[in-house]
Amino acid sequence: MLAHVVAQTATGDAPPFDIFSLLLPLALAFLIFTMFRRQRKTQQQVKEMRTQMEPGTEVMTQFGLYGTIVSIDQENNKAVLELSPGNLATVHTQALSKVVQQDTAAVVDPAVEPAVDGVSVPDDASSISDDRTDRTPSTGSTAASAPTAGGTETPEEALRRLDREAVQENRDARDPRDPKATPDN
Repeated sequence: MLAHVVAQTATGDAPPFDIFSLLLPLALAFLIFTMFRRQRKTQQQVKEMRTQMEPGTEVMTQFGLYGTIVSIDQENNKAVLELSPGNLATVHTQALSKVVQQDTAAVVDPAVEPAVDGVSVPDDASSISDDRTDRTPSTGSTAASAPTAGGTETPEEALRRLDREAVQENRDARDPRDPKATPDN
């Protein structure tokens, strides 16, 4: 075949110049250029985002968790996030997908408690008072289930109280004609 092309050029029987033979390599070169340009631009954005990631920055992971960066170990590619007060998670640094920009209008003052239907809702259980004066202790209760000296109950006491209330509700929900039947049947 090469001999055929050489023979045509030597004899002067070469076909006229075709623009389409030049267009295909140019289109291929353009596509390759745009792919590399897009990749370079993405790498630059990731590099800028990584420079913003320092302890105290709020970020979102690729799997949708929002948290605040506590520490970053660049050597091992690990970041420790605080998801909520006291809850930490260690993730790979590549799992951090974006830095969350907080709007100044949307930032809630932590001293002001949010209101739901006009009722102030605390962000923790510390402000809930022990309003157990209308309850009578069930039979078999011990002094360990009574509130502590400060008037608040420990988590263990709260679990015991809730278990007792659930048992009492199950007893109340039973059919009086069949005391062994459960309410779920």
